[in-house]
Amino acid sequence: MLISPNDRIFIAGHRGMAGSAITRRLRAEGHQTLLTVDRSDLDLMDGTAVAAWLADQRPDVVVLAAARVGGILANATYPADFLLDNLKIQQNVIESAWRQGSRRLLFLGSSCIYPKLADQPIREEALLGGPLEPTNEWYAIAKITGIQLCRALRLQHGFDAISLMPTNLYGPGDNYHPTNSHVLPGLIRRFQEAREAGAEEVVCWGSGRPRREFLHVDDLAAAALFCLRHWQPGTEDLQHINVGTGTDVSIQDLATMVAEAVGYRGRIAWDTSKPDGTPRKLLDVSRLAALGWRSEITLQEGLRRTVAEFVSERASGAEVRL
Repeated sequence: MLISPNDRIFIAGHRGMAGSAITRRLRAEGHQTLLTVDRSDLDLMDGTAVAAWLADQRPDVVVLAAARVGGILANATYPADFLLDNLKIQQNVIESAWRQGSRRLLFLGSSCIYPKLADQPIREEALLGGPLEPTNEWYAIAKITGIQLCRALRLQHGFDAISLMPTNLYGPGDNYHPTNSHVLPGLIRRFQEAREAGAEEVVCWGSGRPRREFLHVDDLAAAALFCLRHWQPGTEDLQHINVGTGTDVSIQDLATMVAEAVGYRGRIAWDTSKPDGTPRKLLDVSRLAALGWRSEITLQEGLRRTVAEFVSERASGAEVRL
């Protein structure tokens, strides 16, 4: 086993959707020495501060789940922020973890790293094989740089850094902002508010034809812990691996599923003047399956849970990321 219950594990981004799910999973499976720090106490974009904190805490294992994230509109509006902020976070954490002697590091990327017109389903070897999707290229370029930094440190210095490329995530801790969220949480909020207001119609962006794959964040957490425990690529092997379900759904069908899940009975219209993004983005998950891991939470079950959590949190007055 490549990590043990006694390891000191630093989760960077432990309050985010992915980071909090990984933190919950680690605790549930007996890993109690978890190192976390709030943004107010450690700015991951401050390289000097990050180096000093890691040198003081000396984690055995680092999970880098921190990132600046957002949907199509946010990426288009803040391209420099998405590139610069993510580059700084990645370099500071990855380099400092290597320099202070961490034994393993797991870097979370995103399926947007792959070319816009990559063959489907997308294999890991498709990386850098063509132009990126313009609507999220700045975030993608930053994530590609993180993957390559991990690879370079393994090649030159033997640093045990691995990278996971999850497909579209959803679940507890998601961002439901009306303009800066991703497609699924955005649809949940829009249809829930339409149901509450008695609206006769909900207008969704694009044509509805693009197809997307969705992974519940608790499944991602399970995959992350599995890979930390069992995956050790060779020096010349690919050091990143896809994490997904291996199935996808059209955005039109997804909208219908969300409407049914929240109980909305009105019409669904499509604004084709808005961009669709990548036509299809389905990951080939055969490498991870060959290692012995597959997702367990179906989209139907995950959507049911997520809608119930969103509605419950709003009704109770609990803080929801809006």
